[in-house]
Amino acid sequence: MGRGRVQLRRIENNISRQVTFSKRRTGLLKKAHEISVLCDVEVALIVFSNKGKLFEFSSNSSMERILDRYEQKLYAERKLASSSSESQANMSLECSKLTSTIEALKRNLRQFQGEELDTLSLRDLQLLEQQIGNSLKRIRTRKNKLMHESISLLQKRERTLQDQNNMLAKKLKENEQTPTEHAQHEVQNHVSSSSVQPPATMQFPSLTIGGSYEAMEGTNKEAQLNLNLVPIL
Repeated sequence: MGRGRVQLRRIENNISRQVTFSKRRTGLLKKAHEISVLCDVEVALIVFSNKGKLFEFSSNSSMERILDRYEQKLYAERKLASSSSESQANMSLECSKLTSTIEALKRNLRQFQGEELDTLSLRDLQLLEQQIGNSLKRIRTRKNKLMHESISLLQKRERTLQDQNNMLAKKLKENEQTPTEHAQHEVQNHVSSSSVQPPATMQFPSLTIGGSYEAMEGTNKEAQLNLNLVPIL
């Protein structure tokens, strides 16, 4: 038959308790050595008997080195836990502050819209009215500024379009007057050339006086002969 489960409780008999302690201590030290060798880990074991006697085991030659490493690790974990808890507390506080601020802003917005005014005193209502008046002034100032800027831009565009229109009208007028002036210029040139240069077919009379007189005398003699030859009826 198998061994039954042993109930763990304090052994009342001193001798039996001391024997059990010696056996279990030896087995515990053996197991610590085995796990350090098999798994390549650092193991430190400290046991105090009920009479205050110290029994220890370390996987290397220095128990202090393992204890220092343990203290450093424990301190780092405690510090991290402390900073984490402190950070969480700060985040909770900040979250509550932001929630309160959001609620206050929502309440102010509703009051600006004319809601939830019953809880406000006369002084609060006057202050709210003053704030709304100042806001309206700033809104009107901004609106007027934008309107003036828009009007100035439209006027500038209008002047630009007017200048372009005048320029186009001037060019169109110049294009209409150019053919007429060109024709008038040609006519003037033609008249000037006609008045200055004589025609090519024009002949001037001969200036020989003697020759002209002899020709006239011959003509008179021929006419007289013709008169003499007329028969008398």
